[in-house]
Amino acid sequence: MSAGQESLPGQGNKVMVMPVWDHDPFDWPEPPYVVWTIIVINFGVFLWMAGLPEHDAQEVIQNAGLMPMALAHGGIAGALPPPVTLITSMFLHGNLMHVFGNMIFLFVFGDDIEEALGHWRFIAFYLLSGIVASLTFVLSDPISMIHLIGASGAVAGVISAYLLFRPCAKVYCLLGVIPLPLRAYWIIGFWAVYQVVEVANRTTDGVAYLVHVGGLIAGAALFLVMRPKGVRLFDCTEPANASAAGTIT
Repeated sequence: MSAGQESLPGQGNKVMVMPVWDHDPFDWPEPPYVVWTIIVINFGVFLWMAGLPEHDAQEVIQNAGLMPMALAHGGIAGALPPPVTLITSMFLHGNLMHVFGNMIFLFVFGDDIEEALGHWRFIAFYLLSGIVASLTFVLSDPISMIHLIGASGAVAGVISAYLLFRPCAKVYCLLGVIPLPLRAYWIIGFWAVYQVVEVANRTTDGVAYLVHVGGLIAGAALFLVMRPKGVRLFDCTEPANASAAGTIT
């Protein structure tokens, strides 16, 4: 196996819950420019790689993907220094469902966290969540020569922050073709427990579950530290009372 993919529920074969929106997806106090930019970059890189011959695409993964052994021990030739691949690996994906699954979760949950943190803090939050998530994987297997790729460590940080920020928000998920409203704590909580179970079972299906767990922990810790003064945690205000409470649900 040349690359270890990270995945989220929308692209895994075992858990098929696809969020599509949590409120009007085109109504923001301020547009989430950072989330949009990250999504465009990820899809742009994927389309570029999809147009390459297979050998060249694999070479991109080998040069820009994160190899734990290279980062932990060095001495392995690559186009990019191993520390740089902690970031570049977040923008590489193995197939369409891999990138789409990560980006739909970022689209649904990321705008709220960007709104809470602000644009620049969100950039730092997103990258740091992904870096810590990847380091969790490296520490667990520092001699692994698998190239880790995918954005879901960073995206796991985003959905962890969302759980702290708006746990009671109604998120519409596609079950088949039927949109079903569920509270965020059910969706995110179920997914988080599923990741821990897969780590405990040492599941080997090409998905880096430990990266997801690391991202969840990193996202929660970073959001607690980075959120601006006045950003409330565990906001369960209903839309009808939002104006009185001064919050958006």
